[in-house]
Amino acid sequence: MKLTMKSATRSRGAGPLRAVPVLAAVLAVLATACEGPADGGGPVPRPSATTSIPAPQSATTPAATALAATGKIGHVFVINLENESYAKTWGPDSAAPYLSRTLRNQGVLLTRYYGIAHHSNPNYLAQISGQGSNPMTRNDCTTYAPFTQTGTADPGQVLGTGCLYPASVPTVAGQLSSAGKTWKAYMEDMGTPCRHPEPGARDDAQNAKVNDQYATRHNPFVYFSSITSSPDCQNNVVDYSNLATDLQNIATTPDLAYISPDLCHDGHDSPCVDGEPGGLVSADAWLKEQVPAILNSPAYLKDGTLIITFDEADGNETGPSGLPGGTAGGLVGALVLSPFTNPGSSTDTMYNQYGLLASVEDIFSLPRLGYAGAVGQHAFGRDVYNRLP
Repeated sequence: MKLTMKSATRSRGAGPLRAVPVLAAVLAVLATACEGPADGGGPVPRPSATTSIPAPQSATTPAATALAATGKIGHVFVINLENESYAKTWGPDSAAPYLSRTLRNQGVLLTRYYGIAHHSNPNYLAQISGQGSNPMTRNDCTTYAPFTQTGTADPGQVLGTGCLYPASVPTVAGQLSSAGKTWKAYMEDMGTPCRHPEPGARDDAQNAKVNDQYATRHNPFVYFSSITSSPDCQNNVVDYSNLATDLQNIATTPDLAYISPDLCHDGHDSPCVDGEPGGLVSADAWLKEQVPAILNSPAYLKDGTLIITFDEADGNETGPSGLPGGTAGGLVGALVLSPFTNPGSSTDTMYNQYGLLASVEDIFSLPRLGYAGAVGQHAFGRDVYNRLP
């Protein structure tokens, strides 16, 4: 059965993106990027008596230097799906043939990419801030409680518990704005820009409803006061339906586009409240409808990279030691597509959600935040962007 997008009667549903004209030529392929540092364990957090946040680590790794020097990648697209193990998604019996075969044959498969915690929320937060999990985020922040800070620790961590982080905690969104770059978060079914509960209130967007399958916990941008207290939240954290228009030309496509499908199309629910089957079946059908418009957009064809991954593996799966910030979310894998990647290739370098943040920061020559800047953290290097001149 071919799945279709929400009914046309919905005021904030997302229809299929329109494919846009292809550029006449693709920008020259990515110059060689050096590999990141070798595997190494993360530092043990050391509590501090101060309440200030340790300064971000400088992006001085070989991979960062190479990417900054070439300046080739200019647009990053990230799509997060939900709750599937590597074996189920990428194995021969995958229920997602478009992702696991069609798209996989066009990009680089990261065979050792891990979530950092169970459940969903801390994985999303890690991708934009480098912060580790705490008891409330591991419980998916069912109450939108302000963060209660007890101290700080290396690398760049705030200690305590809670969901709405203080304005002193930096994010890649703030970094991009300060560097004169653009970013947007596209949230399917969110409707109202910057939608989130009132501080201290129970989150009523934990479960899907008919015509509203938005999940606050899959929108990391609304967990940071530095964003929610700024006009950037209303302007940049928007409903997914805005992406189709923004993709029409390079000038309106943000440098970082962070995309969260709704609870059906990210594969979380199975079955879905609207009657769709959910799981990998619905996620794959959504990708098949939506991804071609990204891959055919002028920004992607000029200098883009699309990263598709999952927040965590199903069940209580964990991963091995060896990466700062851990692999407690289990093996999920990730796919990277770009004019600068060799189709059908793979890498067995270990990565986690913090490595994704480090990779985005390196591309835009930004300091690495939190566990993204820890010694031994890997950012995508020549093993991923492997299409040489």
